[in-house]
Amino acid sequence: MTWIYVDATTLIALGTVGELDLLSAFAGTIVVVSAVRAEVTTQPAETNLDRFCDRDDVETAIATDEDSRAEHAERARSILGASDVDGDVVLVAAVLAHTDADERVAVVSDDRRVRTVAGGLGATVTGTIGAIVRAVEAGLPEAEAKTILRRVDSHGLHLTAELRETADELIEDAGE
Repeated sequence: MTWIYVDATTLIALGTVGELDLLSAFAGTIVVVSAVRAEVTTQPAETNLDRFCDRDDVETAIATDEDSRAEHAERARSILGASDVDGDVVLVAAVLAHTDADERVAVVSDDRRVRTVAGGLGATVTGTIGAIVRAVEAGLPEAEAKTILRRVDSHGLHLTAELRETADELIEDAGE
């Protein structure tokens, strides 16, 4: 099984346009931890996230014991150079916990630092565009995926022309 931790950046991007269900296309257990959930404060993303987290197939806690969480949180704070335990620290701590336990873990984030650190620690990383592409691989029509991409872009993700073109190509390739 793969544990799939979703960061606030993706939750806000997809939640703002009401498309959090796209995350269900991932093969694994979706996890939205409370520290990350607390970072999603804009509407309608917050309300959509509350509904999404109420589903039975979305976990809201790291699957390790309290001592292990504290140890991994301290290591994550050190790696990130963070003074407080925020969503980024919790995500990196989760990656440390799962890789230490030799479990598969993934992080869905558009935050470059989180992606770089998580990937360097052994997690599979992707972002909002990757979530849309994954949904196409799971059967979402290309045209609908491109519409979602444009909506996400116009509501805050702000893609460069080059990235939008690359995303379109990835969507088309996934649809084939």
